[in-house]
Amino acid sequence: METTFMDIEKNVAAVRARIADAAAEAGRNPSDILLVAASKMNGAERVRRAVSAGVDACGENRVQEFLEKNAQGAYTGCPVHLIGHLQKNKVKQAVGAFDLIESVDSEALLRLIGGRAETLGIVQDVLIELNIADEDSKSGLAPALLPQILEAAAELPSIRVRGLMAIPPISTKVGKNRPYFAQMQELFIDIRSKKYDNISMDFLSMGMSGDFEDAVREGANMVRVGSAIFGARHYGL
Repeated sequence: METTFMDIEKNVAAVRARIADAAAEAGRNPSDILLVAASKMNGAERVRRAVSAGVDACGENRVQEFLEKNAQGAYTGCPVHLIGHLQKNKVKQAVGAFDLIESVDSEALLRLIGGRAETLGIVQDVLIELNIADEDSKSGLAPALLPQILEAAAELPSIRVRGLMAIPPISTKVGKNRPYFAQMQELFIDIRSKKYDNISMDFLSMGMSGDFEDAVREGANMVRVGSAIFGARHYGL
């Protein structure tokens, strides 16, 4: 059965409550944790309902889907993040359109984004996506290459790195991804202790519908939640 508009509002409240409980366990303030509604495959009206329910941002996986829904006023008053892989041929459309590009996974992509931002006369906020579990099926930079891409970013005045993002393995077992989240937190803190130009470790984006509570327990201050808000993704735009 399709999730109704009323269900979406209830689901946002329920996710907020679960974030608060996980934050309390970790001795953290739940207001410090941003809720990004992963709105892939949800039409404009459903996205508007999530925005009305008080999510902090919306996250889209595909540039084209974002453009279509943005034209329908889906995100009015709400920041929008690109949380899916950014193809190089979509950089021109993405830069300046998204408030935050969470999925920068190579130096080549970083430089393309920086070049486009310079052309537009803006500074584009990004996160560096790490393939924290070294999965062949997933995009993301190897953690060992993180210093190299940060040094590159420091030389690009039209780029502002705001933090890190990761998607660990899919797991239905509570707690299984906590080691990956803990590793991300360690990297996040380590980078914070260093001084790079154009880099500020403001956001640690990790955790989705199946594991966002564990992510919060391990230090995430941005979680990307889709099905726990919108229901299973079997519906079209």
